[in-house]
Amino acid sequence: MTISAAPVIRRRMMDLTLEEHTLTVPLVWSDPSDTRTIDVFASVVSREGGEDLPYLVFLQGGPGSEAPRALHAPAAPSWLDQALAHHRVVMIDQRGTGRSTPVGDGILSRGTEAVAEHLTHLRADAIVRDCEAMRAHLGAERWNVLGQSFGGFTTLAYLSTDASSIDRAYLTGGLSTVTRSPDEVYALCYDKMRDASERYYRRFPEHRERMRRLVDLAASGDIVLPSGEVVSPSRLRSAGSALGMNDGWQTLWQLLELDPTTSAFRYDLAAAMPFGGRNPLYFVFHESSYANGHVTGWSAERVEPADFVEDVTLFTGEHIRSDWTETVPAFQPWRDVALALAEHEWPAIYDPAALAASGARGAASVYVNDPYVPLEYSLETAALLPDLRLWVTSEHEHNGLRAGRVLEHLVDLAHDRRFR
Repeated sequence: MTISAAPVIRRRMMDLTLEEHTLTVPLVWSDPSDTRTIDVFASVVSREGGEDLPYLVFLQGGPGSEAPRALHAPAAPSWLDQALAHHRVVMIDQRGTGRSTPVGDGILSRGTEAVAEHLTHLRADAIVRDCEAMRAHLGAERWNVLGQSFGGFTTLAYLSTDASSIDRAYLTGGLSTVTRSPDEVYALCYDKMRDASERYYRRFPEHRERMRRLVDLAASGDIVLPSGEVVSPSRLRSAGSALGMNDGWQTLWQLLELDPTTSAFRYDLAAAMPFGGRNPLYFVFHESSYANGHVTGWSAERVEPADFVEDVTLFTGEHIRSDWTETVPAFQPWRDVALALAEHEWPAIYDPAALAASGARGAASVYVNDPYVPLEYSLETAALLPDLRLWVTSEHEHNGLRAGRVLEHLVDLAHDRRFR
């Protein structure tokens, strides 16, 4: 397979050096006869004096989101300064995002069948192949990997096939199950959201009735976003996804304190709900993240517990629904593609036996209350990786990497240093 590289572009941003690398790689790694190609972009960030440090490739959460952009240190992302103390950081845009042949509404002109087929080649196993191409291009015999959320899922796929390329792996909220079905995952995620909902209402009991009234307004078609979306009850309840973040309860509290007839409420609700038009892959592609040889069939919708049907004040998290393809303007163009992917039998990409034999070293943060990547299944996967140090904590929620000194703690754990 021919892999070509564009000329490297170097930039200075305050005290950082950025090298921009673009590779042209096969769309379908598994079929040499398929001549389609895509671009894969990565920015290698280093601090002055750190040009020879080991590489750390960052795998973003999602799926469907590009890597963050480095500005200067300390800067967004908040963990970058911690990472640059020990590494050169490779910010890779996973295929289909950012500058890696991004997927947007324009692709829909190809037709449903062609688009659905294209998207089946954007999964974690293909991202691993892209990473291997980038590693070879950079001349690194081995490198380190930092996987946040879905990026951790991708790291597990990496360790399933190319563990010898990884020196240390760091996973933050990304120790996915490698044996369970999507139905099992989303059922447990409902349990997590039930607990999160009840914790919230214990703190703010008056908001339960406010939420009930909001659901009534949504059911009557009386909540309309600036985008023109007539908010359905299920979309409204998905604002509870914020409870999976460190300060998410504040987002929800501020929203429920607002008068629902105001512009402030409509704009804040639009910002609080997960899944949107900027990154359509996140919605269209989401359930495939947990499919390891499965047909998803709108799993989250199918396994909704009876009490969630009866009690409309219970918040949901990353539980997508098929009716959003009809009610959300940003998703309506993707309806046929989403329906097709829901019926696709996704190949297995995680190998428990290979993980157990990988000898993987590193560290992982596992969040006790995580409503997206459940603790119980994370611990099952961790049992396959005895040399991966665990930090099981309720100090942070799913966004701990962006909210605290999580990476610094994991690096200390992995190197047998006491956390300062």
